[in-house]
Order: sequence, then C-alpha cells, then structure tokens
Amino acid sequence: MKNTRTLIALTGAIAFAFSSAAYAQEVIKIAHVGPLSGPNAHMGKDNENGARMAIDELNAKNFTIAGKIVKFELVGEDDASDPKQATAVATKLVDAKVAAVIGHLNSGTTIPASRIYNDAGIAQISPSATNPKYTQQGFKTAFRVVANDAQLGAVLGKYAVTTLKARNIAVVDDRTAYGQGVAEEFAKSAQSAGGIIVGKQFTTDKATDFNAILTSIKSKKPDVVFFGGMDAVGGPMLRQMKQLGMSAKFMGGDGICTGSLPALAGDGLRDDQVVCAEAGGIDDAGKKGMEAFRAAYKKKFGIDVVYNAAYAYDATMTVAAAMHKANSADPAKYLPELARISYKGVTGTIAFDDKGDIKHGALTLYTYKNGQRTLLSVLK
Repeated sequence: MKNTRTLIALTGAIAFAFSSAAYAQEVIKIAHVGPLSGPNAHMGKDNENGARMAIDELNAKNFTIAGKIVKFELVGEDDASDPKQATAVATKLVDAKVAAVIGHLNSGTTIPASRIYNDAGIAQISPSATNPKYTQQGFKTAFRVVANDAQLGAVLGKYAVTTLKARNIAVVDDRTAYGQGVAEEFAKSAQSAGGIIVGKQFTTDKATDFNAILTSIKSKKPDVVFFGGMDAVGGPMLRQMKQLGMSAKFMGGDGICTGSLPALAGDGLRDDQVVCAEAGGIDDAGKKGMEAFRAAYKKKFGIDVVYNAAYAYDATMTVAAAMHKANSADPAKYLPELARISYKGVTGTIAFDDKGDIKHGALTLYTYKNGQRTLLSVLK
C-alpha cells in the first residue's frame, strides 16, 4: 500500500512538472546598453528608462508571440562611453543569449560593438548613435531610429550661414566618433554655404579646462563656435566662454541639445545664444503623443526626460512588433520583419532603408530661453 501511495504521488508530481513546463511562460531578454557611469550617465540612464517603460508596458498588456503570452526582461549594461568596455559588454550579452540590443548611446561605442552583435546575428537598434559609419558597414543587424550626422551637420552648417548670417566660424570637437563626425559634417556644410572656418580645435570628452582653446579661438573673432561633443563638456565650455567675454553663438548637435545643458552651463547660457539640433523630431500631429509620453515618464521615474528616452522606447517597441509579426523571438526569424517594419511610434513612423537608417529622419532645431529648451523648427 505504501509503495502504491508513493507511486501515485510520484506520478502526480511528474504530471504536474510536465504540465507546468508545457505552460511555462517564455522569457525574452532584451538588452539596453549605454553609459550608466561617467559624465554621460544621465543620458544613458534616460535611454535605459525609455526601454524599461516599453518593457513594462509590453508585459502589462500580456504581449503575445505566436499566440502565447511572453514575458520580456530588460538586461541593463553599462559601457561607460568606453569602446573597450562596450565590446566586453557586447560579448557578455551574446553569451547571455539576448534576443535584441537597444543601444549603444554613443557612436564610439555603438560602432565597435556592432560587429560583435552582427557576428552573433543579434539585432541592434541604437536610439541615439548618429555617426554614418555605423550603418555603412553592411551589417544586416544594425539599425537606428534617429537621423545621422551627415543630415544633422549639414542642416546646422547651412543654418549658421544662411539664417544666423555667420561668416567666421570656429569648430571644436571632442575626438570621439560622434563629436568628430558631426563637426566635420558641419564644417563641410558651412563652407559650402559660404562660411569661413577660421579655426579648428580639439579637446576630449572628459576635459574641464578650455581656456587655451577658447583664447586661441577668441583672437579669430568668430561669429559662431560649433562644438561636436556632449553636454557634460559643452556646458562648462559655455561658462568659460562667458568668463573670457566671448559673445559668439554656440552651436552643436544632439549631444548638447539636452534638458541638462542649462544646469551644466549655469550663467554661461544666455538667451538665444545656443542653437542645436536633435536627431529626431515631432511634427504637430505627434505632439499630443509625445506630451503623453513625457508625462508618463515623469510619473514613473519622478524626473523629466533628459535626452532620447522616447527613441529608446520606440526602438524597444519596434523590435517587439517585429517579433510578433515573425511569430518568433529568434533573431534569425524576426530580422527580416524588422528590416521591412513600419511601426507607428511616439516619435513617428519607424521604417528603415536598406542600410538600417531610419527613413525620412526628422531633425529639430532648438535654442534656450530663460533656462528652458525652446523649439525653433522641425525639418525633414
């Protein structure tokens, strides 16, 4: 009798185990990589928050793939804006068998990591890397949801000469892939429009003292100083420009075009002094959706959007939509769907060209008034 009871109990346990396994929820790992330490940590965390919002929403609405409810798990990693750390993280994520990667933030980390993801066949969607080289490598795994530096630099260079009426222009970059790339595109465009580049200077993405650079630039009497780099450097540079009595306009790409710039620049930020472009943009039809996203972000995290959170959110939602269309979270199966996706996101319609660049990428020009970023125009 005892043996019979034991056999019945064992049979029941085995049946329960098989039943549980049959109905076990599939867990799909989506990674986000960006700087969570160092001077760009506020931007990296902002992007990660955007991806997390998407993951939480997908799970809350019981997202299905092939008719089954799945659970997404966000795997957050820190690359510290360091190319070497970025490739180490990429290798770690390949070993962890993540289904997709949202990131990296910087072009200088996105580009070296992209080869590792490509070799493993894992989709990578950057919400903020803008250097054209990222999608010029021929990788079928590389995508971005923002316009690239060629577009951004060209718009800013032309604007400096034709709208701001600048003639003498100084250019500074931080020698990163992003900073150097956008500065070069700006200089080419400004010269094509009739501007004169009176000086080119270089710094680093960790520098804090720009007196030598700025003193040299000041002697050339520029109408505009263009900086290719991030707000953590651009803000202090503006402070030191004021200390030296420089009244030139200050221009830059999306790296300086953040909600954090006023605090970083302090009293160095004058009204209408800065003109910057964000690689992305919302037309009138999309404003209501973006306002709702920003409100939801603040409610969830207790802070305002800093940078490209909405683009990280859309990148995550887009890859999930591709998985749904392919009935699979296997990159080999959903990558073709991702390449031909047309997804209506918060930031607009996400669709890619044959390189992986977003089609019809918008650019938004901003200035700052009373310490607040103020819209100038949206261009496509």
